[in-house]
Amino acid sequence: MKPVLLAGETFHVTSLAAKGYEVGASSRYINGALRFIEALATRNIDVVQIGGDRCEAEFPRTMEALSQYSAVVLSDVGALSLLYTSETRLGQRSVNRLELLRQWVEAGGALMMAGGYTSFQGMDGSAMFRGTAVEECLPVLCLPTPDGVEAPEGLDPVATDLDHPILDGISHPMPYILGMNRVRLRAEPATTELLHCADRSGNLPLLAVRDYGVGRSLAWMTDIGPHWLSHDFMQWSGYNTLMVNMIRWLAREI
Repeated sequence: MKPVLLAGETFHVTSLAAKGYEVGASSRYINGALRFIEALATRNIDVVQIGGDRCEAEFPRTMEALSQYSAVVLSDVGALSLLYTSETRLGQRSVNRLELLRQWVEAGGALMMAGGYTSFQGMDGSAMFRGTAVEECLPVLCLPTPDGVEAPEGLDPVATDLDHPILDGISHPMPYILGMNRVRLRAEPATTELLHCADRSGNLPLLAVRDYGVGRSLAWMTDIGPHWLSHDFMQWSGYNTLMVNMIRWLAREI
């Protein structure tokens, strides 16, 4: 299998500590995808990661560049990080990389969006994928409002299509999650919901897949790492299998 391109999942955290009049600052860099990358490595699937802060400069700008990958995963990276380019900052025309991704999927590519504070529409609405070309090829529709659901009590995944190859070899019940993005499932034959979680508003899609053109797309509405993905889920024996199956289904290997 060709490598997987993962865009996002990196964070710079700056803290201030005040001791009276004395204030000290510290900064640290966090990569939330380490567990996901580790899971894919168990099946010798290589991951090329472009952190959110590097997407403007480094995310592919052509179909040829995207074709070097078996799948693209967008995880906790907002639309603006992909739309901005060095040219647009100078007031010049440039490539729309969200439209480029849609065309690539339609022509046979494979796209996954994973959940997070800056996925789908986003915790405070800042991810802004609603109405974009990327949303057009996903199996779900983004809401027009902030979509983050925090669930400290835990949400339990429920399988709705046990016969799908992505869920092959997965034990049930699955461990709980601690949050997710609220979206709406597309009502069309090409879209299939595989997992959902129930909250007071009803069943929320957790995992959905779609055939789009001659390509495939997948939406996983919670994190691929902490904090929405609970410690129990990340330590669960089925985590590796589930993440690998998602990528292998997208790449048409299962």
